[in-house]
Amino acid sequence: MAKEIQDYGLDLHGTMMLEEYREKVEMFNRMKDVVLSQLKSCIKKSGMAVTALEARVKTEKSLAGKLELKGQKYHSLSDVTDLVGARIITFYSDEVDKIAALIDNVFDVDWENSVDKRKLLGKDMFGYLSLHYICRIPEEVCCDPAMPELNTFRFEIQIRTALQHVWANMNHDTGYKSGFEVPSEYIRSLSRLAGLLELADDEFSRIRKSLTEYRRKMEELVKDGSFDEVALNADTLRSYLALEPFASLNEKIAAINQAEIQQLSGMPYLEPLLNMGFKTLGDIERMRKAYSGRAYLLALHQISGTDLDIIASTLGLQNLCFAYAAEKGGAKAVQDFLDCLNGPSKYNAETADRVYDRLTRIHEM
Repeated sequence: MAKEIQDYGLDLHGTMMLEEYREKVEMFNRMKDVVLSQLKSCIKKSGMAVTALEARVKTEKSLAGKLELKGQKYHSLSDVTDLVGARIITFYSDEVDKIAALIDNVFDVDWENSVDKRKLLGKDMFGYLSLHYICRIPEEVCCDPAMPELNTFRFEIQIRTALQHVWANMNHDTGYKSGFEVPSEYIRSLSRLAGLLELADDEFSRIRKSLTEYRRKMEELVKDGSFDEVALNADTLRSYLALEPFASLNEKIAAINQAEIQQLSGMPYLEPLLNMGFKTLGDIERMRKAYSGRAYLLALHQISGTDLDIIASTLGLQNLCFAYAAEKGGAKAVQDFLDCLNGPSKYNAETADRVYDRLTRIHEM
């Protein structure tokens, strides 16, 4: 059963505002839905990932508590700017301003009442860091003649990082909601914690930026053919495979039976290549140049005389690895390669023996 408004014990001004809230709560819920939908859409289009995106309408009880404490601050219900509130939690601190720019493109921002908490703290202070935008829904985004105040009432969007959110919740629970003045030693501890979290935020952003720059540098080196300078890992192998280094070998193999080439990812070969001791893309290039002939002759034995009319685009790479492993470590090395690529199996030893025997004959030709 709904609580009677007079039971909140508000003065006449607060009671009238609470009555107006009840009359308009359907409109506030519509605002919340529009705001949430627009935020989800623009963030999805940007390609950014956020850890949380939520919106709510302030509850009647929460509004009553606010009016009890600060009711005289508000001339009318429209002065309460967080009746509808949204919160966006980002992974990295440098994404806060990117999200803010998206919001500015979608909603009308009330700059006079928006607050960047990050700029309020002194250089030697640590504490609450968050960006609070006060906005309106422009008519071009949503317009409902039955709810004209949908475009006049303001709402709040809070943007902060996951670590800032953790600190804000801890500070809120231990201080704001505690009902008593927090002793100075606890305030100092919270401030120290805020400094640590701010440092962690900065470090995460710095590391991500450094990794992005590293990937770009590696991509450029791959494109330039500077393979010996590029360490072998998932990112660099993917860039290398994009150059289709084994296309010529695969086309030559496919011509044996006039077969089609089915494109498959070569990424599963990363672990086997590392397991064979490959350190750089230059190591793969040297294998490609040194063993292409044997890889082709092995394929000639594998598919000539069959009606195979489709080959995998990884066949060339597979046979190169077979030839390399056989020369370096015999049938056991070929088996180790197969175990690493496909998982241990009793059939791998049989396959390795056959492959090694054929490659031995090829080498003797």
